[in-house]
Amino acid sequence: MAEAEGQETESLEESTDESEEEESEEEPKLKYERLSNGVTEILQKDAAGCMTVHDKFLALGTHYGKVYLLDVQGNITQKFDVSPVKINQISLDESGEHMGVCSEDGKVQVFGLYSGEEFHETFDCPIKIIAVNPHFVRTSCKQFVTGGKKLLLFERSWMSRWKSCVLHEGEGNIRSVKWRGHLIAWANNMGVKIFDVTSKQRITNVPRDDISLRPDMYPCSLCWKDSVTLIIGWGTSVKICSVKERHASEMRDLPSRYVEIVSQFETEFYISGLAPLCDQLVVLSYVKEVSEKTEREYRARPRLDIIQPLPETCEEISSDALTVRGFQENECRDYHLEYSEGESLFYIVSPRDIVVAKERDQDDHIDWLLEKKKYEEALMAAEISQKNIKRHKILDIGLAYINHLVEKGEYDIAARKCQKILGKNAALWEYEVYKFKEIGQLKAISPYLPRGDPVLKPLIYEMILHEFLESDYEGFATLIREWPGDLYNNSVIVQAVRDHLKKDSQNRTLLKTLAELYTYDKNYGNALEIYLTLRHKDVFQLIHKHNLFSSIKDKIVLLMDFDSEKAVDMLLDNEDKISIKKVVEELEDRPELQHVYLHKLFKRDHHKGQRYHEKQISLYAEYDRPNLLPFLRDSTHCPLEKALEICQQRNFVEETIYLLSRMGNSRSALKMITEELHDVDKAIEFAKEQDDGELWEDLILYSIDKPPFITGLLNNIGTHVDPILLIHRIKEGMEIPNLRDSLVKILQDYNLQILLREGCKKILVADSLSLLKRMHRTQMKGVLVDEENICESCLSPILPSGKMVGGRRSPK
Repeated sequence: MAEAEGQETESLEESTDESEEEESEEEPKLKYERLSNGVTEILQKDAAGCMTVHDKFLALGTHYGKVYLLDVQGNITQKFDVSPVKINQISLDESGEHMGVCSEDGKVQVFGLYSGEEFHETFDCPIKIIAVNPHFVRTSCKQFVTGGKKLLLFERSWMSRWKSCVLHEGEGNIRSVKWRGHLIAWANNMGVKIFDVTSKQRITNVPRDDISLRPDMYPCSLCWKDSVTLIIGWGTSVKICSVKERHASEMRDLPSRYVEIVSQFETEFYISGLAPLCDQLVVLSYVKEVSEKTEREYRARPRLDIIQPLPETCEEISSDALTVRGFQENECRDYHLEYSEGESLFYIVSPRDIVVAKERDQDDHIDWLLEKKKYEEALMAAEISQKNIKRHKILDIGLAYINHLVEKGEYDIAARKCQKILGKNAALWEYEVYKFKEIGQLKAISPYLPRGDPVLKPLIYEMILHEFLESDYEGFATLIREWPGDLYNNSVIVQAVRDHLKKDSQNRTLLKTLAELYTYDKNYGNALEIYLTLRHKDVFQLIHKHNLFSSIKDKIVLLMDFDSEKAVDMLLDNEDKISIKKVVEELEDRPELQHVYLHKLFKRDHHKGQRYHEKQISLYAEYDRPNLLPFLRDSTHCPLEKALEICQQRNFVEETIYLLSRMGNSRSALKMITEELHDVDKAIEFAKEQDDGELWEDLILYSIDKPPFITGLLNNIGTHVDPILLIHRIKEGMEIPNLRDSLVKILQDYNLQILLREGCKKILVADSLSLLKRMHRTQMKGVLVDEENICESCLSPILPSGKMVGGRRSPK
């Protein structure tokens, strides 16, 4: 039985979702299920005639005159045999303690469900409606109304006797009534009236629009949205009426209240019931359609619509077609819509079926998203509402999302989502990795594997590394660089790389990766050897980081060949670990590298490598002549004779001149300048540096028959040698270029010297006079002396000893 009911509920939901399209992208607003359990048993033998809803329970009236009290799951809690014929209406007060029932045979009963109060009355005509005062539980509100051919108000007097009065008659049968607060609204064949119980006045009459419809077949539906808003549905017309207080100045003989229609619009189908939903309306519609084949009219499935009322029209929010049992035989009057205000539950009542509609919650929203395969939105919705969802788990939705992406072939996105969805669950991570392995997509998930918290089994990481090693050396190298070495068994991966190198021994990517693996394994010697073979830039960093200087003593030439600048800097910075002597010995067969090292050493400290200065002369001469002369000038340890010999052998004139000068052989040096270089300016500069009269004499003698040299001497000799010596030796008739300018310059230099001497003399005299005056002032000043001071000449005390008497010192 339960299985059959479950199938029916599922069928109902499937058919409801079909409202207009098989695959609608718009999410439904309501969800549906059949009211089952005891209701199923009742409707198998009987038919539903009416139902009313309380927050605590339901009351169902049948065609066979039975009234059942049900819980919200449809289980029977109480049963009343009221009449042998159809129950037309049931009414409950707000407390749910009193119930009114009327039937087709004219019987009316009002009784307490938990007390002995009871009222019975039988009329001579069918009673269609009954409504008890919402506050019936109060002594002052023992009232109810009934309607057949006329509307009667029953009240219990102070003697506990019931009396009745006619509120309305003469306009046909009363077919619908709703009581809210102090207002009673009812409908007869002509329209809708509202009665104010407090003032005992009828305050409005709203005529029905379509008088062509039979009121017994298309009854009016009434619904109070709140204590002053009445919703009327009749035929295809909907009116929303607002009860308002009339201003005192307008009352005269008019009721204190009046009704204003605030919204009025037409619907597509006939209305069978109305209910409020916030500021929207829920409308149950009776539908007739025309068959395309036979062109005959037939009864279609009823619809439950949510609409947004506007002043003169409405906007459809959602529309669902409901597959209720026996809908093919039902008329508009057979459907009723009841609702529970507290929980937004809507009950669609038909003779053979009762369907419950309720607002969809967050779980239902997620169900719909999953059904539409909108997994990312479903995951987001679950995260936002994780405290409110009951049937779903964020993890389950996430796993379903990953599976969906994998099925679509979006492996990279699926792998990326694993980070967020799987979080720190190591077991789930391992499970997903094996799933990716089965579909051959280990590479896709590799960038997103956790590397710290959590850490997976080493086998997982090794499995992925082997996958890359078989097909993608670059990817393998990237993972080795990015993954910490403690994630996997290093020796296993090293062996796998070595096996691959047997097939491709010169593969630089594999060699570099193997070096990194050796480094992780602290096998720095092997790593260094590979780096040097590859001439890799990280070799120096590796040496510094792991202090591998003892391992490179026999690899200095390799380091220098790779990058002599960095190698020399490293060797010089770590002299305490690799001595200068060791480096020089290792580079003995590579003099060009030896020179680079010793040159850098000399630049840092002129004295540290003094034992190698003699060797450096030959090295500079061979590989770096521009730096030979600066070396000879700065070095105080190189043998000058050896240096002179090498420079003379190689005909290095400037270096030879410097060495001759330094060794005291200035004349030979000057001779080389004049005879080899023919550079008068350099010769004059050299003579100035030596400041030797004999050198000037030699230079003058050499220059006397060479006019250009004479010009140079005339221009520069004036401040060092008396120009007359040179001028007297110039032969008469010799043409000397720019002689006049040279003589003018000599005179100017002479005048300048005279001026300088006079200026210096004035300064000297002024300073001497100033100092003399200062000394005189100082000597003229008084000096404070006491008994301890003595005369510098005779060494006697300056002041005689004795006591002071009357301001004078007395003798002893």
